[in-house]
Amino acid sequence: MVKMFDKNNRYITRGVQADIPLELQLFMWCCIDKLKEQGLKRDYLQIFELTEHKADDIFYQVIEHREEVPEYNKTYKILAKETVNAKVFVINDGEDEIGKGYSTMLLAEEY
Repeated sequence: MVKMFDKNNRYITRGVQADIPLELQLFMWCCIDKLKEQGLKRDYLQIFELTEHKADDIFYQVIEHREEVPEYNKTYKILAKETVNAKVFVINDGEDEIGKGYSTMLLAEEY
């Protein structure tokens, strides 16, 4: 059985490494982990829309986390050291040669 979004086999692309602050990368992985902890079925493709939002001279990071099957959508608004506008995919790529699942976080334009 494939372990979807296994914590031991996670990768990021160069684009994510260059453009997405580490704290936001970790937050997105945590969002996926929360679904797993709740026992919710997950789609192999997780979508994150990151947008900057300003209110009362304070910048917030808005993160919309969604998937298509099963349908899921949750939006977070957090204070972040650095905010970005980006669309990020996290794809569960199936199994490798020894039967372990692995996941990759990439920018939408890298897909």
